[in-house]
Amino acid sequence: MYDDLQGKSIVITGAGAGIGRATALAFGRAGARVMASDMDRERGEATVAAINQAGGQARFHQCDVSVGADVEALMAATVDAYGTLDCAYNNAGIEGPGDLTHLYDEAMWHKVIAVNLIGVWLCMKYEIPHMLQQGSGAIVNAGSTAGLVASPSNGSAYTASKHGIVGLTKAAALEYAKAGIRVNAVCPGAIHTTMTERLKSRSPDALERIATVIPAGRIGRPEEVAEAVLWLCSNAASFVTGHTLTVDGGYVAQ
Repeated sequence: MYDDLQGKSIVITGAGAGIGRATALAFGRAGARVMASDMDRERGEATVAAINQAGGQARFHQCDVSVGADVEALMAATVDAYGTLDCAYNNAGIEGPGDLTHLYDEAMWHKVIAVNLIGVWLCMKYEIPHMLQQGSGAIVNAGSTAGLVASPSNGSAYTASKHGIVGLTKAAALEYAKAGIRVNAVCPGAIHTTMTERLKSRSPDALERIATVIPAGRIGRPEEVAEAVLWLCSNAASFVTGHTLTVDGGYVAQ
């Protein structure tokens, strides 16, 4: 379906599980050359092994996206391995607690912002120079419906970080549109991931309750978000930049 992604290189952060893993596998199936990154080496290497065993091409590079030197090394490793950096999915993130704003731990607030928002900025900071040199590129940032509407259960730090990603995406899209670099965000709603599994472990009926407020009547699958990322990186989205693509079963349309 996405023949133009054949042979393209993509870096994916947070590729060890959930949406990041599903996206890495999807790009591998499309014939892209994948640089999978994660803090967890075991999970990241498992993603790479799955891609390679299926006949794709992938490598692993460990990275903490909140550390600039780590991110710079990740992008350099991608270019060293594949010669180009054609696409990027800046997906790594953490949810943090759902504590009330006045009770939120200061250190945890800084950590959530550092990983979710500063991490996305650092990824773009070190991706864009390579793309400028090439004269093209497609970047997708991991937003969330929490970056479009607020919910007390998400916690103020997570909500603020995801709102920040939407603004950052739009700003970068305008800055680099004439340089041939497209910058978009995908905004998933409730998706079956390790994050939702942790929520379920705290409240066994949580997912069922969430599904009742989603017009589609169910929780989404990571593969459904992956398809959105593929489309945004493909030539099919060649005139799409600065866009937030919501994958949420209709939740924010209410």
